[in-house]
Amino acid sequence: MSRHLIRLAFAVVAFAFAAAIPVACPSMATPSTSRGLISVAQVMQMLEKAPTDRTAQQVLTAYLAGVGEAASAVTSMGSATCRTTLSLSAANVRHALKTAASAPDTAETPATPLIVRDMLIRAGCNGQ
Repeated sequence: MSRHLIRLAFAVVAFAFAAAIPVACPSMATPSTSRGLISVAQVMQMLEKAPTDRTAQQVLTAYLAGVGEAASAVTSMGSATCRTTLSLSAANVRHALKTAASAPDTAETPATPLIVRDMLIRAGCNGQ
């Protein structure tokens, strides 16, 4: 997958959702990264709370829908070819972030590029 396409997808999603999560869910979201990006810590926190917290579920759904739609749009517009369609689920996100979640500073690690990279790998996407 072209690094340019990945960066573009990341920029689109980061722009659209960087302010949405803390505003929609101020009492439960940990701060975003110092650069204003959605952190691994934020997404992991929403994944944990979503089964029992309706607000967390709605925020998580909106975020993941934006990530999925942006990644799909960028691959469609770019020169990428994928063996299967892009897909995204809470289980996929949890798996994609699992390694990063063990890092010392998950509040500074952006989640979106990790999620998009996982989506592209699972779909077998290649940039031309």
